[in-house]
Amino acid sequence: MLKTVDIQSLSLSRGERVLFRGLSLRLSAGEAVALTGANGAGKTSLLRAVAGFIRPDAGTITFSGGADAEALDAETARRDGVHLLGHLEGLKPTRTARQEFDFQTAWLGGNEAAREAAIARLSLTPLLDLETRKLSAGQKRRLSLARLVAAPRALWLLDEPLAPLDERWRTVAAELMAAHLASGGMILAAVHDPLPVPARNLDLGGLA
Repeated sequence: MLKTVDIQSLSLSRGERVLFRGLSLRLSAGEAVALTGANGAGKTSLLRAVAGFIRPDAGTITFSGGADAEALDAETARRDGVHLLGHLEGLKPTRTARQEFDFQTAWLGGNEAAREAAIARLSLTPLLDLETRKLSAGQKRRLSLARLVAAPRALWLLDEPLAPLDERWRTVAAELMAAHLASGGMILAAVHDPLPVPARNLDLGGLA
C-alpha cells in the first residue's frame, strides 16, 4: 500500500515560463498538504506531475509503501494508489450520472457494496438518471467525490475540491477528508480556500 510520496528538487515549466524550481516535499500516511499561491503559480501542474501526466524538467517523484517503506514502481503506485480530482470533472455530457459513475468506479476497481455506500453518502440517487450536462457544478463535484469513496486509493490529489460546493456539501467533503486521513490516507490539494482538515501549507508564490 502506498504510504509515502517524496518530491525532491522538482522543477516545472509551462511553455517557456518556469513555474518553480527546486521544490521538495514529503507526504506521509495520515497527512494533508495544502498548495497555495497565485493563479498560474503551478499548483495544478504539480498535482498533474505527481499523477504522472506532466514530465518534470528536473527532480524526482518517488513512492514507497509497506512496513519497510520499500520503493514502489511509479506506474504501479499511480495506477493502484492515486486519485486525481481535477478542477474540471471530466464527465461526458450526454451520459447519465449513473453511466459515468458505474464506468469510472468499475474502471478503478470499486465493488458493488462500495458503490452503493458512495451513492448513499453523497445523496446521488435522485441524480443518477440525469445526463451529466443537466447537473449543476456542485452536483457534478458530488459525483466526482463519490468516486473517491467507491474506489479507495491512498493518495488524493485534489484541485479546488470545495469550490463548487455549498455549505452542506462542504461539511460532507470535510468529513470524507478527515476519515481518509484517519485511515492512513494522504491528501495533496491545490486550494484558495483553506482545507477543512489539519494541513501543512506549501506556498508556491507566483504572480497575481
